[in-house]
Formats: sequence, structure tokens, C-alpha cells
Amino acid sequence: MTLEKQLIQKTYYKMFINEQEDIHPIRVLGEAFQEEAKQDLPDLSSIRFAQGEVNFYHKDFETAIFKWENIINELEPWAKKNTADAYYELGLLSTAEDIYTAIDTDNSTLNTEVALQLFSLYIERGKVDAAVSTIKKTIVANPDYPNVTEIARTFFEEQLDWDNAVELAVTEAKRTDSLEWFDILNTYIQKGVTKSHAPSYFSQVLILLFSLDKKKFEQLISSLWDSYKNEESYFTWLSEINHLLLNLDINRDENWTELSRLHKETYFELIEGRYFIKVLQDFIPDLLTNWLRLADHANVVLSSAAVLSWNELFPASISTSIVSDAEKMISLTETDMDELDECLSLFDSIMSWAGVHDMGENNRIKWLVDQLVDFETQHLFITGLSGTGKSTFVNSVLGEDLQDSPTSSMVMFTHAPSLEITEITDREITSLPDFSDFQKRMDRRRNALESVIEFKLPSAFLQESRVALIDTPGLKGALHYDRYEVLKNLQVADSVLFVLDANAPFTEKEQAGIKQMQELAPDIPVHFLLSKMDTIVGEQEAIRIFDETRSMIHSYLPDARVFAFSSQYDNGQQLQELTEFIRSIRNTRNIEDKRLAKLLYFIRTTIASLLQKRIDVENQLVESVRWNEEMLMKLNGAVNQLKDTEVQKTKTITKSYRAIKETIETDISENVSKMLQECSSLIKEDSNFSKIHLELNDEMNRRIQDYLEEKVMPKFYSSLQDWIEHCKEEFEQGQEFLNKMVEGFNHMYGEERIKLECDFKVLDDWLRDTDRMTSGFQLENINILLRRTPSQFLLKSAGKLFGAISQNKALLYNKYKSFVENEDYSDAIAAVNKQFFQPFELFEKSLERDITYFFRSSLTVLYRSVEEARSGIQTNQEMLNNMNTNPEMFRDPLTLFEVRLRQFEWMTVAGKGMQTIY
Repeated sequence: MTLEKQLIQKTYYKMFINEQEDIHPIRVLGEAFQEEAKQDLPDLSSIRFAQGEVNFYHKDFETAIFKWENIINELEPWAKKNTADAYYELGLLSTAEDIYTAIDTDNSTLNTEVALQLFSLYIERGKVDAAVSTIKKTIVANPDYPNVTEIARTFFEEQLDWDNAVELAVTEAKRTDSLEWFDILNTYIQKGVTKSHAPSYFSQVLILLFSLDKKKFEQLISSLWDSYKNEESYFTWLSEINHLLLNLDINRDENWTELSRLHKETYFELIEGRYFIKVLQDFIPDLLTNWLRLADHANVVLSSAAVLSWNELFPASISTSIVSDAEKMISLTETDMDELDECLSLFDSIMSWAGVHDMGENNRIKWLVDQLVDFETQHLFITGLSGTGKSTFVNSVLGEDLQDSPTSSMVMFTHAPSLEITEITDREITSLPDFSDFQKRMDRRRNALESVIEFKLPSAFLQESRVALIDTPGLKGALHYDRYEVLKNLQVADSVLFVLDANAPFTEKEQAGIKQMQELAPDIPVHFLLSKMDTIVGEQEAIRIFDETRSMIHSYLPDARVFAFSSQYDNGQQLQELTEFIRSIRNTRNIEDKRLAKLLYFIRTTIASLLQKRIDVENQLVESVRWNEEMLMKLNGAVNQLKDTEVQKTKTITKSYRAIKETIETDISENVSKMLQECSSLIKEDSNFSKIHLELNDEMNRRIQDYLEEKVMPKFYSSLQDWIEHCKEEFEQGQEFLNKMVEGFNHMYGEERIKLECDFKVLDDWLRDTDRMTSGFQLENINILLRRTPSQFLLKSAGKLFGAISQNKALLYNKYKSFVENEDYSDAIAAVNKQFFQPFELFEKSLERDITYFFRSSLTVLYRSVEEARSGIQTNQEMLNNMNTNPEMFRDPLTLFEVRLRQFEWMTVAGKGMQTIY
């Protein structure tokens, strides 16, 4: 046993025991101490050190401490460490810590032992940070010390300190090249505790592991790939791992199955349409390059097709050597890919994306695709110029008068146990319960070509022939676009039956239509039906026309077949011959490949139509913003007009009311003044002049009361009725003005959206109020002659003083009479007017409010419409800005679908020695 090991284990004392194992160590060491003490220069430190160990083992810690404190030789640092151990055992942790930290030595073993003791002490004291710092320093200083890294790993795991645990595993893996540490790291990754580390943190470890064990290298990459998949650092990881793999010497023969799978899954996830191309372009080329370099046998064709399709749409993004390798491999390697399934999967992805992004239900294209995968039924596309007898042919074949006029939509007739008619448009699928509904659809013209009608009916002919007849609107006009609208669904057909009129067969217009069909679908065979043969006079003439027509057709289309048809021929015989004809033109050879090609066509046209829809949406938003801006301007104008109308009506109505009031006031002023003056006739020479003023005052009030109630109030009532009738006319004019406004706005909206109705209940309220206020009037006595004016005061005083003297009565009589006739009654009249009009004051003040209330509902509707227009502008402008700011949000997914389409097309020629495909 080495000296350091003895010092670590505190067995240094055994050096003094030798062969005296049967004697207690304390006695042996005591005797040795006594012997050494007798020497001239005794060296007692070693014996004391040994004695301290024995005392320590016997838990006599205080004696051990005493012994170790007196060591002065080379054992002194170990003695200090042992002293700290003793204090540790005594539970004096603070003292032990002070001694441990004070030890200064160059001995790495001693330093490590001290550090491990401190580490344990810190854990016991709950000083976790200090424990972490101590164990990390220990690993740096002496990583090969027995169990030190295992102690650290266990501690970090117990503390759930995954950052330090991962750091330890990475450091030790790189330092030791031990596969065990790589396995530990892989365990951490699978636990999900490495996600906070940047992907580049593991690059050196991966490079090292590649040289040590390629299978574990693949496993570690797989674990890291999965751990970063749903993290923000995922793209960083992809960039990092791609760069790393590019710089490694990867050999496809080493069968990188897992890495090939990861590249495949990642590539297809990235091109699903969730990410912008400008983001993908940063690492897709490297991803595809690496995939091609390491693809296992099952993915060689797929990776090659992926490289070629990406390079086609993004030229020069992948190195020419990789593209050449891809072309070479795809030309030489066959694949057992389920082409139809893959193609349908791509189509479903496009439809799902379109649905999520509000691009419509696309029911019509879905229906067309469903027809393509029905391999049991031959689709015969029936077309021809208008008036050639196409509808008559269909009716004859199906045995019913299904079409009494040329069709306006594409109709597919198929066999079914019972009648079932369905209309399919992009937006909806509608069941047509009655044959009459079908006829109505046939009679329409607007947007007819935007729908397809599936007409299922019991038909022995269709069942026996296993054919579906696709009837289309007749071709008309020389315009290329008009014919295209009819022929745009041509790809759903397996063959075309072009109907000719025997009276004028194979005209230039028909040849132009056939040429356009060949441009749209060059691989679809075209055959001909010569109709109206019964209109040809003479059998020889009919044969001549048939032969000449067939000859002309063959010079144009050598493989085309011609069938002569007449609604007057024996129906049973003719149907049998027609069945044989249809069987003869049925081409079952490579039908799946042909249908697949058609499916690819529809996928490509769907992508193009979705791109066009994006343009259409943008144009619609632009138009919507413009329209809403125009509406907002008009609505604001309408609001101002309505406010002006309200102001004008308020002025007119209040002015007319005040005019009535002023007229009544004038009448009262004139008549009351005259009435009061006429009261002078009540004064007699024998009147009691001491009380005459009281009698006159009472009589004047009575006369005023009678006048107001009998004359003024009826007149006022009549005037108010006329005024309310006038107001009604004013209000009706206002309503008529609003009705014209509503008519204009609703015409612009294209629907009955706005309704502006005024509240005519205001008139009822006015009628009720005026009737109530004019139903009666009670005048409170007015002080007319009892006022304290100088003249009245003198006259009343004179009457009291001199009224009893008979010779003075004539004088008083004249004075009183003159006073009553010439008195200024303006104050009294004012008091009368005030009392009379007092009930009407509140009514007058509320007129403006009532008129406002009359128009309030209409104004609210206009304000709401203004807000709707403003909101429409804001919403559509934001959408438009978003589309213009981020056009890639829409364009990029469709571009990626096109990448997948080209990838699929490349795979269809795998192993056929073809170098290019377009």
C-alpha cells in the first residue's frame, strides 16, 4: 500500500505495528514513543500522527486532535486535514471548514481529499452553491481522481442541476473518449434536459463520436433532433447539424437508416406550407445535400427527387455535383412507391391548406379528382357544336327525355340503383330533390359553367357499358375563350365523343374546336358520332356521307373511330351497336398511369387557380376599400344633410310657433287694453268712491277671464292645430327626403340594408300637450287698479277722503272716469300674458329637443353605417397591407406544393433511365 493511500485511509499507524498485530496499537505506539523520546534528537511527530489515527478510529477525537496539532514534519498538512476530519465528526462543522480552507499544499491528492471533505461538509450545511463550486474545481484540478466525476454526476442529478450534469458529461466524453459518457449524455438528451443548450454546444462531441462509434453517433443525433424539434432553436439546430454533416466523410453504404428517416420527415414537415421560403432557403439545400449523401436504399429515389425538384424551382441553390448524383441515381434506381396514394396525399394537403386559409371549399375540383380514382368506370366526354343533336343522342341512349334543351352546365350521367341528382360548385354541394329542379338548372345561363351536375339514375346501358356520359354545353363561336370554358374539364375524360351533324359534318369550326382540345389534352383520344343520319335521303347517300366524313376525319385523326347514329333507328339494335362501339374505344392499357397524369394536371391547375385566387382576393380588397371610402364619403354627406335638415326644420317649426304666440299676444294686448278702458262705463256719480277701485279691479279681472277663456283660448287652440298640421307636412317632407336617401344607399349596397324611419309619435305628443293646455284657463287676480302708482294712490285717497261729500262726487266721477279711460295698462297686460302663456313655456322650450328626437333614430342608423364603412376600410386595408407586406404568406406554400409536385413527377420516372422531365 502506498504512503498516500495510507494517509487517505488513516492507516499510517500500521507502519509501526509490523509483527505486533496481537498487541493493541495504542500500547505499541506508546512504547515506540517512549523509545524515541530517549534519543538525543527524538522525532516524535510521526508517532504522534499514528497515535492520532488510532484515537480517531476509537472515536477519541479530542485526543486525536491533540496529537495532530503537534505535528511539525512533512506530515503536518495531512495532520491538519485529519484534525478537520475530527472536528467534522464532532459536529463542529464551522471549525472543520476553517481548517480545511486554511490547508496550503502542493500535493494534488491531499488537495482533492480536502475538497471532497469540504464538498460533503457544504452539502450537510446546505451550502449548495459552495458545494457545486468545490466539486467543479476539483474535477478541473484532478479529474482522474477515483470516483470524483461519479460523485459529481450523482450530486448534480440529485439536485436536478441538469446544466452542470450535461456540462460534466460533455466535458468527460471529450476528455476520456469513453462511450459510457456519451451514453450518459444521450440519456440526458432523451430526458429533455439539454434543450437550453445551444445546438453548437454539442458539435465537438458529435464529431468525436463519429470517429469512435458511428451507430452511437447516429443515435445521439436522433435524440438531439427530437429534443430540438418543437423548440425555438430548431432551425439553429438544423443549420448546425447540416453544416456538421457536410464536413464529415459520410458513406451511404454504412446504412444511415435513422438519419435518413430524420432528413425525410424534416424535409416534408418544412415544405408543408407553414414556413416562408426565405427561411427555408437558408438550410434546405444543405439538408437535401446531406440526405442524398446518407439516404438508405428505401429513400434514395425520394431524396434524389427532392434534390431535383428543389433545384428546378430554386436553381443553383444546390451544388451541381449533388444535382448530377441525384439525376444519375434516379435514372438507375427503381421505386415501389404507391404513386396514386402519394399523389392523393399531396392533393389532400393542398385542399387542407386552402381550407385553413379561407380559399373556399373547392368542392368541384374535389369531385373531379374523385372521378379519376374510379377505375371501374370509363368517362366519355360528349361535346360538339351547338345544334348537332348532342342532347337528342343523350336522351336516346338513356331512354328518357332528360334534356329538352341544350345543357348549360357539365352533366355526368352514371348508373345507380335510384335517382339521385347533385349539383357541385366550388362553394357548396346541393341535392336536387326533383327532376324539375334539374330542369331549372339547365334553363339558367348565369354562372352555369361554374357547376357540375352529377345525375345518377338506373340505366342498363350505362351499367352494361361501365361508362359515364359527360355531357357539356355546345361549342359555339370562334372565340378561343368561349370554347375553353366548356372544355376546361376535359382532363376528367378517358376519351372524347365529338358529335357531328350529318348534314354539315367536320366543318372548320369543328376542326378548330378539336385543335383546341388537342392543345388542352393531347393524350385523350377523340372519336366521332355522326348524328341526324335519318335526315339524309336515301341509303346510298347516307353511306356516301358517312364514308366521306370518316375519310376526312382519318386524314386529320388517323386513329379516330366514327359511329353513325339516328334517333329513328331501331333503339335496341342501335344501343347494342353503341355498346360495342364504346367497348372498342375503351382503352384499359395503362389506365392508372393515364389517370395519374390527369390527377397531376388537376393538382397543377389547382395550384395555379389558388395563386389566381390570391390575386382575386387582393383585387377584391382593393375594390372593397375603394367602395367603402366612397360609401363613407356619401354617408358622412348624408349625416350632414340630415343635421342640416334637422336645423332647418327646427327653425321653421319654432318660428311658426312663435308667430302664433306673438299674434295671440298682440290680440291680448289690444283687446285687454280696450276692455279695461271700457270699464269706465261702470263708474256712476253716485258710486261709492271709497270702494270703487276694488269693484273695478274685480270686474276687470272677470272680464279678462271671460275674454281669455271664450275668445283667446279657442283661437289659440285652432291656431295650434293648424300649426301641428303644418309640422306634420314638414316632418313628412323630411321623411320623404330620407326615403330617397335610403333608396340610393340600398341601391349601392345591393340589398335592403338601411332603413331610416322618423318618430312621428312626436306629433301625437304635441297634440296631447296642446289639447291639455288649451282645455281651460283660470286667471289669478291681477292687481290692475290697486297698484301703488302716484296717480292711483292720489285717486284712491281722494275717493276715501271726499267721497262722502256730495258736492265733490261730480269731480271725483269725472276724475275716475278719465283715469280709467286713459290709464296705462301695459303692466297688467304683461301680467295677463305671463299667466296665459306660462303653461306653454316648457312646451316651447322642448320643441328643439322633440325635433331632434324625431330625427334621432335615423341619425343613429347613419352613424352606425358610417362606423361600418370606416371599420370595413380599416379591416380590408389591414388585410391588404398584410398581403402586400408579406406576399410570401400566400405565395410560398403554393410554391412548396409545386416543389412536392415536381418531386412526385421525378419519382414517376425513377429507374427508367430518363435524365430530365418537364
